[in-house]
Amino acid sequence: MDFGLVLQTDPPASQVVSLMRRAERNGFRYGWTFDSAVLWQEPFVVYSQILEHTRTLRVGPMVTNPGTRTWEVTASAFATLNDMFGNRTVCGIGRGDSAMRVAGRAPNTLARLGEAIDAIRDLAEGREAVVDGTALRIPWIRDGRLPVWMAAYGPKALALAGRKADGFILQLADPYLTEWMVTSVREAAAAAGRDPAAITICVAAPAYVGEDLGHARDQCRWFGGMVGNHVADLVGRYGEHSSMVPDELTAYVKARQGYDYSHHGRAGNPSADFVPDEIVDRFCLLGPAEAHVEKLRTLRDLGVDQFAVYAMHDAREAVIDTYGSHVIPALGG
Repeated sequence: MDFGLVLQTDPPASQVVSLMRRAERNGFRYGWTFDSAVLWQEPFVVYSQILEHTRTLRVGPMVTNPGTRTWEVTASAFATLNDMFGNRTVCGIGRGDSAMRVAGRAPNTLARLGEAIDAIRDLAEGREAVVDGTALRIPWIRDGRLPVWMAAYGPKALALAGRKADGFILQLADPYLTEWMVTSVREAAAAAGRDPAAITICVAAPAYVGEDLGHARDQCRWFGGMVGNHVADLVGRYGEHSSMVPDELTAYVKARQGYDYSHHGRAGNPSADFVPDEIVDRFCLLGPAEAHVEKLRTLRDLGVDQFAVYAMHDAREAVIDTYGSHVIPALGG
């Protein structure tokens, strides 16, 4: 199992770079960041510094979207980093939650997302792609490589990931839901004539190591609020208790009363007050290091290839170091 670290690009960028360097020293192989232009600093600028100050770490957004940048700009940004530092980038992409909604736009449609996945990958790898009706090719790219991993929750999005994406990003660490979603992605891949085993499965969630579960839950409750934005969309689309989406995913958002993006992804987010302890425990990794290892072994047995640690809490360095000394060695990283 591989491991990644997920950060927000809060200033100063030097601190983001320092934490990514620390992660690489501890055996993490991927460095991810949020991508919302209004809320945080521009990640592609920060990626250049992370890549400059690490040796093998692969970087990318968790996640970008097809709407805030034109597709040729996104592809060129990835290709430029790859040309400068070797093929060490991954394009995590989704419909767009915070990036689009904070800017007053709706998330992208799945149809547009599917077209963008193909176009961005083709352009970044030097092939021709059609963007808004015009055939484009970036002429200076040589030997480019850009895996595109798609974030998804709902049945139609999971099917799209199976048909088109090189990897699937699931932003929660509940074993039951992981099994259901991984199965959906792989079945869609097989139906499309693809090799289901060739799709990389990445689970991303907060991890907090320690004995004080109350404090850990308070530090990670924001994550249930973030996931709740996507779940609320699913409930709006499919209704409550739908056969299309498990109640284990949707039931907890009944008490949700809107969402303030000014606290997005931050410990103490007041918009996450509706998230019960049971959801925090299911969606996140909490407790002593041994508990993390046990849950990660379960996820690995379900086909998860990478666990990406959301580190938006008050113990970032400690979690990175504990994963490096106890968790990653136990999982064969």
